[in-house]
Amino acid sequence: MSTPSYALRDSATMLRRNLRRMLRYPSMTLMLVGMPIVFLLLFVYVFGGALGAGIGGVGGGASGRAQYVNYVTPAILLMTVSAAVQGTAVSVAMDMTEGIIARFRTMAIARVSVLTGHVIGTLIQTVFSLVVVTGVALLIGFRPSAGPAGWLAALGVLAALTFALTWLCVALGQTSKSVETASNAPMPLVLLPFLGSGFVPTDSMPTGLRWFAEYQPFTPIIESVRALLSGAPLGNNLALALGWCAVIALGGYLWSKKLFNRESA
Repeated sequence: MSTPSYALRDSATMLRRNLRRMLRYPSMTLMLVGMPIVFLLLFVYVFGGALGAGIGGVGGGASGRAQYVNYVTPAILLMTVSAAVQGTAVSVAMDMTEGIIARFRTMAIARVSVLTGHVIGTLIQTVFSLVVVTGVALLIGFRPSAGPAGWLAALGVLAALTFALTWLCVALGQTSKSVETASNAPMPLVLLPFLGSGFVPTDSMPTGLRWFAEYQPFTPIIESVRALLSGAPLGNNLALALGWCAVIALGGYLWSKKLFNRESA
């Protein structure tokens, strides 16, 4: 077998290992899926009437909620991705603190396969989470106007974001001294949609916060997903979104690789 064949075989083995861990700890998956659903229901049914009236210029109450659920769902989908990759940091930290990584370093396996198994496993878990959250959004009134091409493009953007953030969280998991620390390290990723255009337009924010919201990575990603699902013009948001994903993915991969290849103390 060639070196790439060995790497693929070892990566498949590590992927099976991570999928079995997800099945063994279903509470983690339920928590990662449940948090975005709680935020979706909270913002639609508690704040949706008032916020929807301000965004769409329609009346409050049911009409405002119907307007707002279409606006906020893309942000909730990004929050779903952020929550899913948070579980990756926890899984990597468990491996690092339990000593299994030290064992893997002594085995005749492709080193990259250990990290690749975490990344691909998170991609699968995230797709499942996105399907569940989207289903709940459709049940409570989310009505996108996108066709199949728009849905596939939106899924592609979310997959690119998942890939990028997963590599970043793999690095964060390796730098964490405990599982508790690893669960808190990616928390800013869950909060960034609140500080962007996810829940209210940026032009309604104070000047300083508006500047941050318009130039932070999640805003063009949210706007790209929102435009793809609603059929609105994309502008330069898609290029910015993919550019941010590429930068985060490259930085996370290089950081993760450096940390994993370091000599153990």
